[in-house]
Parts: sequence; structure tokens; C-alpha cells
Amino acid sequence: MKLRALLLATALFGSFAPALADPLDDAIKTPVLHATVTVASDVVRIGDLIDNAGPAGQIAVYRAPDLGTTGSIPTAQVLAALRAHQVIGVNTKDVKDVAVTRLARNIAAKDIQSAVANALEHRGGLGDAGNLSLAFDRDLQDLHLEASNTGTMEPTSVHVDPRSGRFDVTFEIANDSNMPTQLRYTGTAIETVLAAVLTRDVERTDVLKSSDIVVERRPRADVGGDAAVRDQAVGMQMRHPMRAGRPLRVADLVRPDLVQRDQTVTIVYQTDGIYLTTRGKALDSGTEGDVVSVLNPQSKRTITGVVSGRGQVTIEVATPAPVYVSDTSAIPSKDQSSITSAPVSVADGSSNPQAPVKPE
Repeated sequence: MKLRALLLATALFGSFAPALADPLDDAIKTPVLHATVTVASDVVRIGDLIDNAGPAGQIAVYRAPDLGTTGSIPTAQVLAALRAHQVIGVNTKDVKDVAVTRLARNIAAKDIQSAVANALEHRGGLGDAGNLSLAFDRDLQDLHLEASNTGTMEPTSVHVDPRSGRFDVTFEIANDSNMPTQLRYTGTAIETVLAAVLTRDVERTDVLKSSDIVVERRPRADVGGDAAVRDQAVGMQMRHPMRAGRPLRVADLVRPDLVQRDQTVTIVYQTDGIYLTTRGKALDSGTEGDVVSVLNPQSKRTITGVVSGRGQVTIEVATPAPVYVSDTSAIPSKDQSSITSAPVSVADGSSNPQAPVKPE
């Protein structure tokens, strides 16, 4: 009977032992200090600073640093704060300072600008987002939000004044609290284009070189709809004088003159199988393909030709084409031509020719 009671007591004690051991083990575990701490809220709790904090783990002891930043606390100050809440015997592992970092959702200023440009794209007469130049009413800086703001920047309100370019854009970012964070940006948007800009003053008839041009973004309103690009401008001739710093338009450029007025040029006479050259004086300026007048100094005659190269005017002489007759019936034969061409005697003054006399 005693043995049975002893076995029953042993079994009961064994079944309750694990349940009693866990709280006891927790109570005797040594708290261990962290060298680095990361928090998502605006306070630092005892449980963030040490392991095995027990029931004191949820007690806030410090204010967290600013969003996205890191601060440090001397270990001595940490231990003093812990003792104030009856947390003692902490194993510091020779840590001198505790670094505390506050988590954040960081949005770079360039990403904000890109989001605003995308929201304004093709609104109020504006063009592609990549061609928009934005001036914000307040200096645009990197943004740090609570780490719980995990959603994307969704535009909820976009307003643009087509005349002034003034914009007002509001975004929402979803978070864990089901109360989206709202961001609002205002400023002015200008559509720009890539334009070839002069690096020096140029005169009419100047031919542009690569060093005369730089490519810059300029407001479309200043350039117009026919802004010239670098490849279009290099090697072209100016229609009129322009100052340095002015953007070029296609209308400002012409193909360079290959023949100048009063210039001595080579005159080329060209026809089938014949190619002759001589010298002459150009009476007009012209580029390739233009018709100009040239004075031939030998004959003193003015002729016209086509500019075919630098200092060269070509005159093509047309040759008569042969005539092909398909019906030859109207052409007299050899016999008929001999009859009609025979001499007629008119010695007697008669209008009727006499018949030939037959010999007897």
C-alpha cells in the first residue's frame, strides 16, 4: 500500500515538474546586454536592450532616435535605467556603448521627384515625364517614414494649370494601421527638350563645327516645336547671325553654299560621250542642287547650270534623239525619184512637154 502511494506521488510530481520548471528557469536566466539594437517604434524598451528581460521587457526606458538614424547609449546609463526597474545582474559582455537604430521607410528625393513627374505626365498640356523640369515650393529632401508604411506612392489628387504650369499633387502610402500616410507637393512644371545651343556668336553664312555646339535641356516654349539636335546642326550653315547661348532651330539652318557669288568656279559641260571643263565666274550663291548663273569669260555669255560640288557648276547639253519612222510608204523609191527628177525641155516655150521621137 505504501509502495503504491509512493509511485502515485512520484508520477504526479513528474507530470507537474515541467510546468513548474519553466517559470523557475526564466527567473534564474541571466539578462544579456545587446551591443546593437533595432527598434521600429518611437521608444526603446527593456526587452529591446537585453535578452531574458522577463515581465519587465515591455517597459519603455528611452526615446528612440529619429527615423532612419542611429544613436548610442553608454552601458553605464543602460545599467542604471535597468536597476531602476529591478533588473540586475546583467551580463554586459564588456560592451561600452549600445547602438540604437530606428527603422524607417526611406524615400529618396529623386524618387519623390520621379513620382511627381509621372503623376503630371500628359496632363495640362505637358509631355512625357522624362521631359519635365520641376521646381518645388519647398526644397525637396529625402523622406523618412515609419517602417510600417510599406505601400507604394499612389497619386490621389493631381491638379495642373496649363498656362502657368503650377501643380498640386497628393499621394497616399498604405501602412499597417489602415490610416494611409498622405504626402502633398506643390510647385511649377516646365516641359523641356534637348536642343543644340551655340557656344559662340555666329554670323550669317558661318558653317557650324562640333565645337560651336553643346546639347542642353531648354524649355520647349523658348525653342518651339522644331528644336535642332546636334547631328542636324554640325556642318550646316547659318541663315542669320545669332548670339552665343541661343538654342538652334531647324529653321535657323541651311545646307552650306558650295558656290559663292563672284567666286571663280569650274564649269563642266557634259553630254553623251563628251566631258569638257572651263573656268567661269559665279553670279549667284548656291548649295548642291541649286540652279545658278555663271559668266563664261571667253564668250562673255551668261549661262545657267546646277551646283554639283564645291566650286563646280555642271551644264548638261541635251543631244537630239534619233527619229524612228514606222511607215515608209510615203518615202519615194529610187526609181520614182529618178523619174521625177528627169529634165524637161522648155526650149519651145510650150507648157506641155513633147513626147520623145522614135527612131525610124
